[in-house]
Amino acid sequence: MTSMLEPEPVKYFVAVLWRDVDAITAATQQLVAQFGTIDHVGPDRPFNMSDYYQAEMGASLQRRLVGFVALRSPQNLADAKHACIAIESALAGASGRSVNLDIGYLDHNKIVLASVKAAGQKIYLSGGIYADLVARYAQGRYQPFAWTFPDFKDGRFDEELGVLRISYLAEMKVWRAQDR
Repeated sequence: MTSMLEPEPVKYFVAVLWRDVDAITAATQQLVAQFGTIDHVGPDRPFNMSDYYQAEMGASLQRRLVGFVALRSPQNLADAKHACIAIESALAGASGRSVNLDIGYLDHNKIVLASVKAAGQKIYLSGGIYADLVARYAQGRYQPFAWTFPDFKDGRFDEELGVLRISYLAEMKVWRAQDR
C-alpha cells in the first residue's frame, strides 16, 4: 500500500496592486501580521497592461511583489487567498478596494496564483478558490502561458521572480537538511 506524503513547502508571495501610499503601507502591515516576515519587496511597477481595476481603484495603479520568509504548504493556498480577501475588505473605502492582493506561490518549477474566478486552466481548491498555473520554469526563467497576466508575461517581473526562486532553493536546502 502506498503511503501519503506531505507536499514539499513552497514560497508564498503577493502581487500587490495599489495606488495610494497609505493603502500599500496598511496592506503590508496586515500581510506581515498574517504571513510573517517579509524577505523580498520589489520595486513598484506601473500596472499599465489593463484598465480592469481602474473603475474601482482609480488610475495610475502600481504593482509590487512581496515575498515571505516562511516556507508553507501549497495546500494552504485557498486559506491564504481568503486571508487576502479579508485584508482587501478591511482596507476598502466607499468606492471599493484600495488594494488588490494576488497571493500565490512558487517552487523550483512553477508559479501558481490563487483566484476567485473560474477558467479552463484553473483547478478548484476549496471555498470558492481556484489554483491558476501561470508559469513554468524552463530555459532559465519562469515561462508564462497564453492565459498568464499580461504584466507577468512581458518580462517585467522576471528578475524578481528569479530572486525569489534563488531564495526558495536556498531555503529548501535548509528544509531538506533538517531531520525529518
